[in-house]
Amino acid sequence: MIDIHSHILINIDDGAQSSTEAIELIQQAEEEGITGIIATPHFTSHFPNTFDKVELKIKELCNLREVEHSNIKLYPGQEVRISEDLISHLENGDIKGLNHSRYILVEFPPNEIPQYTKQVFKDLKSKGYIPIIAHPERNQAIIQDMHLLFELVSEGALSQITSSSLGGYFGRTLQKSAIEMIQCNLAHFIASDAHHIGYRPFIMASLFEEKHLVKLHEVMREIIQNAELIIDNKIIKRKPPQLPTKQRSIRRFSF
Repeated sequence: MIDIHSHILINIDDGAQSSTEAIELIQQAEEEGITGIIATPHFTSHFPNTFDKVELKIKELCNLREVEHSNIKLYPGQEVRISEDLISHLENGDIKGLNHSRYILVEFPPNEIPQYTKQVFKDLKSKGYIPIIAHPERNQAIIQDMHLLFELVSEGALSQITSSSLGGYFGRTLQKSAIEMIQCNLAHFIASDAHHIGYRPFIMASLFEEKHLVKLHEVMREIIQNAELIIDNKIIKRKPPQLPTKQRSIRRFSF
């Protein structure tokens, strides 16, 4: 299994702050059946982690004996906070796709979707890139109106839900949203967004021990397997997106 969203690089953002924490995260990932991890530190004004810096920090991490002897392969990536300058950063090489692919992991502010989002996504598409929306089930605007995610996915975006949300570790509301997204073909990846082994852990295999997710096991496996296509820069097969039944008759003008 490949995890496409993690914060395991040492002292580069709000993830692992020491080699000990990074090693513990790698070991936890192995226990969860993960064989490959895309390191995706934040790329924001506060954490200006360029792609070149990410690759250097991966080499630093791989030099640790415990990581070198693990069965996990590390790949470069970024979690890019959406901004009107995103395309400029892409053109100058500060931003690149996950493992040099066509896929870019994009994060929204926690409470909204900026008005310029559709234009940025359109510009990405024109340059041959596909945005992956990070943890949409944790965005308050999307939780309140699933039409927002539906519109973006309908226009070509993909989305990644957090395994902790799906497992119920962040509460019932986020879990319900994550489940709805899977049921409505609005989620295309499941990833950990791991920061710390205690409060933001790697969770993957453990999801299949949750009794309330049994009916979703087949589609969960399909979604998890999509991560391997990113590594090889292949096209993700997607099913037509739908809306939760209760929202289908409500017309929104949120954008």
